[in-house]
Amino acid sequence: MQNDPFQEAREKKGTLKCPFQGEEIPMLLRHADVRAAAKDWQKFSSDAPFRVPIPSEEELRTMRQLPIETNPPEHTEYRKIVEPFFKRSKTPEVVTKVQTLVTELLEKALTGNGSLEIVHQFALPIQSRALTYLLNVPESEANTYIEWGIHVFHDENGCGSTLEDHLAWAFKRAEKDPGKDFFSALNQATFQNRLLTHEEKMGFANLTFAGGRDTIIHSISSIIAHFGQYPEVLQSLRDNPKGLVIAGEEFFRAFMPLTHIGRVCPIETEIRGNKISPGGRVSLGWAAANFDPEVFDEPEKINLTRKPNPHVSFGFGTHLCLGAPHARLIIRSLLEALIARVATIEILEAASHVEENLAYSRENGFDRLKVQFHAL
Repeated sequence: MQNDPFQEAREKKGTLKCPFQGEEIPMLLRHADVRAAAKDWQKFSSDAPFRVPIPSEEELRTMRQLPIETNPPEHTEYRKIVEPFFKRSKTPEVVTKVQTLVTELLEKALTGNGSLEIVHQFALPIQSRALTYLLNVPESEANTYIEWGIHVFHDENGCGSTLEDHLAWAFKRAEKDPGKDFFSALNQATFQNRLLTHEEKMGFANLTFAGGRDTIIHSISSIIAHFGQYPEVLQSLRDNPKGLVIAGEEFFRAFMPLTHIGRVCPIETEIRGNKISPGGRVSLGWAAANFDPEVFDEPEKINLTRKPNPHVSFGFGTHLCLGAPHARLIIRSLLEALIARVATIEILEAASHVEENLAYSRENGFDRLKVQFHAL
């Protein structure tokens, strides 16, 4: 069973007013409302630097994230620039590398004493090393990404300077020694018949490094914890390995790592009794929409044979997540490795990551998860 902190508000009003940084933002909670708003970019705009994430990130970075903080047609043009790299997750080369990575890390734990802290010693290395495959940079660079820890923005200076400094260095290195990597490609890319500006290149890279970090890490830890709590579920997947893809989609639905995302209303807007002033924000409640009983039968239950499964964990409409194929590859590889090598998972220590707001409290992944893998 998965807790749904938005159930009552979704049933009664369909929205929940959430205070963030002195602003009261209504969160859309119903599946139909969230999808409709995600498609209506003229009424619910993403053309709002720093204000698409909630809380907003003016103090965490210095550039607009691309392509997510733009609207069509600019968004469509920007997206085409980086899509080839995100599609690398579907190539045999990257598929094999990710599968090998997950298997090697799991085997290492099993050949030791089987005990492993999942968040920092397993999920973070997987996310970091798999990112090097996606960007076609040396795998050794993952050591730097791992050193940043889980939350790359929050360094000792309270901002994202560590990440920004690294990205600026990577672009300079690619200028001196261009190759077939992500940074070299952006140095050579054009937008509307001109080369990208430094700020644009940094905007692409910033989103690439920050956007799929916590999300992948929380997904991996949540899945492993679920198998630890329900060993029969791991066995059921072992008995039906053809169901891994469907199971992965249900895990994405139930363990949605991104609670919501913001949109700015260019003109005065009203939705379900909430008046939004020009320049005001609403949030699209992805996690709440994924538990809407009008769409999902018994949504609080994790049903690994659920089909169809129209979850919105990768967004909806124009801004569908560029990293979705990469996330799916990582989770599919994880499930394949677990059913092939692990009999049961024993939870030794667990500290949930709790997302707190005055309006809601939601468990979302783990800050620490120590388990014991028992081999087949």
